[in-house]
Parts: sequence; C-alpha cells; structure tokens
Amino acid sequence: MIETEAALLYEAWRTATPVAPPVERDEGLSIADAYAIQRAWIGRREADGARRVGRKVGLTSAAMQEMLGVRQPDFGVLLDDMVVSAANRIDSRGLIAPRVEPEIAFELAAPLEGDVGVDDVLAATARVRGALEIIDSRVEAWRISIVDTVADNASSALVVLGDDSIDVASIDLAAETVTMTVGAETVEGRGDAVLGQPAAAVAWLAATLAEHGERLEAGEIILPGAMTRALPVAAGDTVRCTFGTLGAIEAAVL
Repeated sequence: MIETEAALLYEAWRTATPVAPPVERDEGLSIADAYAIQRAWIGRREADGARRVGRKVGLTSAAMQEMLGVRQPDFGVLLDDMVVSAANRIDSRGLIAPRVEPEIAFELAAPLEGDVGVDDVLAATARVRGALEIIDSRVEAWRISIVDTVADNASSALVVLGDDSIDVASIDLAAETVTMTVGAETVEGRGDAVLGQPAAAVAWLAATLAEHGERLEAGEIILPGAMTRALPVAAGDTVRCTFGTLGAIEAAVL
C-alpha cells in the first residue's frame, strides 16, 4: 500500500498528471500512513539525485485547518531542485494547478530537535528572508483531506527565496506584514497568521519530527506557513510581493 501510493504520486509529479485522492483507494489510510507514503515518495526523488535542503510547514492558519477538519499543521520536505530564483522565473509547465503563498523563510545555523520553544528557534536561526511558496496538488482538483495532502508532500512544489535576508533579532516576526498581488487580485497578511508567531511553527515542526526520529539540521531552510490565503497562478502571470521589513519579490510565471 505505502509503496503503491508513493509510486502513483511520484508518477503524477513526474508527468504532471493528477491522480484521485489516496483515501479514495484506501479509506483506512491514517496520517501515520500518509507520512510513510511521503517518505517513500521523497525517497524516489532522492534516488533520482534530488537532495533535501529543508522543510515546510502547512495548515498553520485557522481557516485552512477548518477547511480540512484538523487541529494541527502538517509538514513536507524541500528538495534542492524545488528552490528557484525569481530572476529565473517560475516555470509552471511541470505543474498541475499551482497556487502561491507568501512566507517568512528561516535559515538555520544550528540543529533543532525535540521539545523546543520559540526562543530556541530564534537562537538557532541565522537569518530570515521573504519567500514565495508555490504549492501544487498531484491530487486532482485539489480534492484533498489531511491524509491526501500529507501523502502528497504537503502539496509542495517550488520555493522562490527573496534576495534580502536579515538577522532574526532585528525583526518582529509576528508583526511583519505582506501584500501579494497576482493579476487583479491582492491579499494582505501578517506573521501572526502563522500560529500566532512563525517561530512557533518551526518549534512545532522540531517536536513533530522528533516523533519520527528526525531533526532539523543546520543550514536547512524552513518555511513555517502562509501569511495569507493562496492565490492561483498560471503562465503569463507576475507575482508581486512586498514585505514590511523583508523587501520585495517579483517573479514572472512561465
């Protein structure tokens, strides 16, 4: 079951062809099963040569948790070939139904493991920078439950990192603002939309990974969750994102 589902999601990613939700093939799948599927799928990507460079946290907003009927975030893996430069543009040609979210990216200077708090996260963080996460669903029409999105690597696709990084001590993460525009649609948000404080999402991730026998490593990039709702993007769009302290990101979509 685990390997079969991982193979289906891997092929959906490789061919940009969506599949039905995993829970429709097996209603008994648990969240633990979903993380096992995720690990197996990421294992296939690593066998292809991709390298893990970080993690992302999802479902950190009350609205998203309510939509999926859960009371906890989820997490996925960031691979080196998922990180792109705004100068190189966002290539949507290998994606299915992409959406974009603004986030605050943490760059870790030290490992984090187990039951840590916000202060521990801040002490372990070298720099923070603005980022755009491009999420995508290998599950057709975004018909996802918590199990489906976890299995699908938390609906991860690409990450665009901003050019401006700053010392974490020089920014109020909870109060950091952002405005993002795609076409005629604009959304605004703050850092406290992410579990009240983005560093709290990183602390949650460290504690949750410990349950899986893993930890966050020095040098990794951590995306703690979206500051606004996601906006759909398509070829020809330009994403314009301005943070209060972390500068601006502008990325064209191919």
